[in-house]
Amino acid sequence: MREAIVLLNMGGPNNLDEVEMFLHNMFNDPYIIRTKSPLLRRFIAGMITLTRTEKSQEIYRQIGGKSPLVTLTIALAKRFQEAVGNEVIVDFVMRYTPPMANEVCIRLKEQGIEKVYLIPLYPQYSSTTTQSSLDDFEASAHAIGWNVITHEIKHFFSSQTYNRCLIERIIEALGDDNAESFDVIFSAHGLPQKIVDQGDPYQRHVIAHVDIMENMMKEAGLCFNAVHLAYQSKVGPMKWLEPSLETTLHELSNKRVIIVPIAFTIDNSETDFELSVEYAEVAHDLGYESYRVCRCPNDHPLFVQTLKEIYEKMR
Repeated sequence: MREAIVLLNMGGPNNLDEVEMFLHNMFNDPYIIRTKSPLLRRFIAGMITLTRTEKSQEIYRQIGGKSPLVTLTIALAKRFQEAVGNEVIVDFVMRYTPPMANEVCIRLKEQGIEKVYLIPLYPQYSSTTTQSSLDDFEASAHAIGWNVITHEIKHFFSSQTYNRCLIERIIEALGDDNAESFDVIFSAHGLPQKIVDQGDPYQRHVIAHVDIMENMMKEAGLCFNAVHLAYQSKVGPMKWLEPSLETTLHELSNKRVIIVPIAFTIDNSETDFELSVEYAEVAHDLGYESYRVCRCPNDHPLFVQTLKEIYEKMR
C-alpha cells in the first residue's frame, strides 16, 4: 500500500497578487466567519477583502513581498522526507493559498497513494485551524472520488521533543545574557472569546502548553524573572482572548523581554511583521531595553524529529 504524509498549514501569499486570494479564502471559511448564511459570509468576506487588501499588501511588502511560510514549509518537508526515507511520500497543503488541498489530492491520487497521514502544523487544537484544515483535505479527497485511508493527529503541544525545540529557540534568543534579567512572554494567536465559549479547546491547550514550557525551562536551568501568556492578532470589535500582548507590554515593570510565538510552528507575517516590527515599535516607545522575538521551529532538526515521532506513532 502506497503511503504519504501530508503537512497541513494555513498558508500565506506567495506574492503580492495572492494577498487578495488569501484574505478572500480565509474569511469565506465557515470556521472563521461563523454565520449560518453562506450569502452573508460571502458578503462579509468581500467587504473585509476589499478594505484590507491594500493594507495587507503593504505588510507583506515590508517583509520581502510575500509570506515566508510556504518557502519555510518546503524546506521543512524536504528535511522531513530525508528523515523518513523514500518508502513514504512527504507533501504539504495550505488552507488558503497554493498549494491547496484539491491540487495535492489530485497529485497524490495519480501517484497511487492509498493511505495518508495528516499532520496539521498547529501545536494546539482549534476548530479555526486544525479542524478547518482536516475537513478541507477530506472534502477535497471526496470531491475527486479518492477513497484514501486517512489517519490524523489533532495536536502535539505536549511532545517533549517539540518543546525541546522551543527551548533551543529561546536559548538562541537569550544568547550569552542572563535569563534572570528577562521576562518571557508566550504570545499565542488570539481567538474570539465566543468561539472558546462554544467549546473550542484552544485556550485550554495554550495554557497547558505554557505550563509545560515553564517547567521545562526551569529543568533546563533557564530561570527567567517571570513568565507570561498573552494573545496577539485581534481583529474587529468583538471580545477576544485576554490579556493582549500590547496590554502585557504596557504593564511589565521589567523592560527586558523575550517573545515566544507559541502557537506558530513556521514563521509568517504574524511573527516577522506583527511581533518583530509592530510590537517592537511599541516596546521601543515604552522604553524597553531589550525586546527579542524567538524564531519559530521552522526546519529545526528537533521539529523534524517531532514530526517523525508523530508519524511513527500514527502507523
